[in-house]
Amino acid sequence: MRKILAIFSLMIFLFTTKVFAAEELIIFHTNDMHARVLSSDDDGKSIGLAEMAGAVKFIKKQNKNTLWFDAGDTLHGMPRINISNGENMIGLMNDAGIDAFAPGNHDFNYGSWQLEKISKKFKFPTLSANVVRKSTGEKIFQDYKIFQLNNLKVGVFGLQNPEFAQSIAPKQIADVEFLNPVEVARKMIEKLRPQCDVVICVMHMGSLESYDINSMLIAQETEGIDLIIDGHSHTELPQGLLVNNTLIAQTGCYGHYLGEVKIIFDDGKIISKTARLLNAEQVNAICNTPDKKVAKSLRRIEKQTQRYFNEVVTKSDRFLTAERTIVRRTEAEIGNLSADALRWRGSSDIAIMNGGNIRADLPEGNVTRENVLSIFPFGNKELKVEIDGATIKKMLEHSVSKYPYPFGGFLQVSGLTFTFNPDKPEGERVSEIFINNLPMDENKIYTMTTNPFLLSGGDGFDMLKDLKVIEEFETTEKIFEDYLSKVGIKDISLGRIKNLHEMPMPEK
Repeated sequence: MRKILAIFSLMIFLFTTKVFAAEELIIFHTNDMHARVLSSDDDGKSIGLAEMAGAVKFIKKQNKNTLWFDAGDTLHGMPRINISNGENMIGLMNDAGIDAFAPGNHDFNYGSWQLEKISKKFKFPTLSANVVRKSTGEKIFQDYKIFQLNNLKVGVFGLQNPEFAQSIAPKQIADVEFLNPVEVARKMIEKLRPQCDVVICVMHMGSLESYDINSMLIAQETEGIDLIIDGHSHTELPQGLLVNNTLIAQTGCYGHYLGEVKIIFDDGKIISKTARLLNAEQVNAICNTPDKKVAKSLRRIEKQTQRYFNEVVTKSDRFLTAERTIVRRTEAEIGNLSADALRWRGSSDIAIMNGGNIRADLPEGNVTRENVLSIFPFGNKELKVEIDGATIKKMLEHSVSKYPYPFGGFLQVSGLTFTFNPDKPEGERVSEIFINNLPMDENKIYTMTTNPFLLSGGDGFDMLKDLKVIEEFETTEKIFEDYLSKVGIKDISLGRIKNLHEMPMPEK
């Protein structure tokens, strides 16, 4: 009788007590794909969305504790997606099986209202705990989601960098406010930590020290985030970065890698966290068959847009690079060409082009509409304004203020030359400014052609706000196309910006 009672008691214990065993949570992640969804994108460096989806879905069948998060700058960047104001990504991301998405600054390029519209058509949550409507204070997107996976509860929330307000055209986010991400993160941790086995933040914050707010700061200033999936800075973290017991993961950009984080639990507690970046070969080794649903959607989109994009619109004498670390920190030939095109169209004294507005290389030979739209994907109509010399000086000081770090606001120029010394304090670096070979007069009024992003204070150019607009022209890509056809590549050799102390690109 005692033996029967003992067995019965053991059965009751087993049924009423949560028995913990070692479990593995797998987080796949992407960031800053910038609409690179084909394996042929970025000169074949991109893995391809169908290929990544095939691998992730294969692993999900093997391990139900698997999720895929995207950390933003996904809906904008390539003509096949831009032409639809980002809506061509809806079906692709739904088909891919992404589990949550935290928008980046470029996902707001079509306007916050368009991002809201797109988000409502996603089959997964768009996460942001610190983006609110300025007029009401209400959150625009879902702040967090708790995933129940077998015996694990995974709490995930989203954050965006307040510096977005400087990198997005103000009219696109007129009714949007970005709250302090550190304060918001603490509130999210307080809410999720008691009820979740793991807390993850998917953020578009950036892992560069040049950002005033970055993912390392979030990790340092908070307690209780197990994993940060980051984006924005295009940083490759091959093994992740551990800060204050928070593992930070980021894949770089353009879909060159698929990120994978493995979190091991034992007795309900995390005992290890590891990160790695999977290249195309490793992704295909998991599953060598691209996902059929995504591949079908891609074929449909390509068929719809192929004829329009393949039209040859001009020619180029040679290849010009738009490498990010070049156009955002040094004078570049493609920058000189772009600025020259604007000055030519506006018949202005000077013209400026921010390096962040140049997004792709110029090929040699035939140049298609897709090539031009890839270089200038924002659809900006260029403007001619009046500007005095003193403001030009402030503008150039701001342009070189972040050097040697890459900065989207680094200006490529036409009609002017200047010298800068990065060893001097910010605001005192620029000297020897010449306009049309004459010393600049700070009291004189000059004319300048540039884009509305800069004129509305984008990239922190507040000194360019409220300048008098004289004339409006076509979009950047149309002006560039016409200039190449009628003028071509000439007189774009370097020498407009003289750097007295060239420094290597910082490692971080």
